[in-house]
Amino acid sequence: MIAQAVHNEFAKMRHLRVGPLVAVMVAGVLAVTCRELTTPGFLESVDDPAGQSWQRLLASMAFAAPLVSPILIAVLASRQVDLEHQGNGWLFSHTSGLPAGRLCRTKFLATGAVLGAATLIESALVIGVGTLVGITVSFPAGQWLAYTASMVVVNLVLLALHLLLATRIENQLIGLGIGVLGVFLAASGSGMQPWLAHLTPWGYYALATPLDYRGEVLASITPWHLSIVALAVVGTAAFLLITRRFDRQEV
Repeated sequence: MIAQAVHNEFAKMRHLRVGPLVAVMVAGVLAVTCRELTTPGFLESVDDPAGQSWQRLLASMAFAAPLVSPILIAVLASRQVDLEHQGNGWLFSHTSGLPAGRLCRTKFLATGAVLGAATLIESALVIGVGTLVGITVSFPAGQWLAYTASMVVVNLVLLALHLLLATRIENQLIGLGIGVLGVFLAASGSGMQPWLAHLTPWGYYALATPLDYRGEVLASITPWHLSIVALAVVGTAAFLLITRRFDRQEV
């Protein structure tokens, strides 16, 4: 039954034109990241280890993701749930044996698969661009993969949050407004004290960042990987708990 429900959600996504929306997110992150290619001296240093070409692209991607992803994740979640509000889909699904909480979990599985794939594609495209412009220095695979995995976790937690908000609050403008606020929190996260960044899911974009500028010098910093793991655990537990409460509520 779950497999059929997930299949139905993918069918709904085709009608909702989720593909173009996700493509905008990928293109937005890629475009902002690739601005680094136009900075003075970048193309001249692609074969110089001291130029830190890959690290500069990774730092640029870590700057781009918090600017682009939060609002588009909010829109993505809103589109998935508003369909149920407008078409009385909650009642129809409930009578078909799929109560609200289970439907919400199904939406997360389907939409999360698309969002997770989009996040991986973003990272792969940036690597592809770096290769195309001729970067020949050693690729920081461990640093890059750890950051990409962290971004998948943060994006999925935000998706879960916005699915819950969109399910609980019928006025989708509220969720979108929170998404806009999230952009501000995510973009300013690097300037926050770590304890403050831990207080909101958007702050974890900054906590996952492996590089930062100290003046004009790009330096490696230690990401809060354990905090990202804790976010995944707490986010999963909270999502399951809340959606199970949805299952027990009357439609």
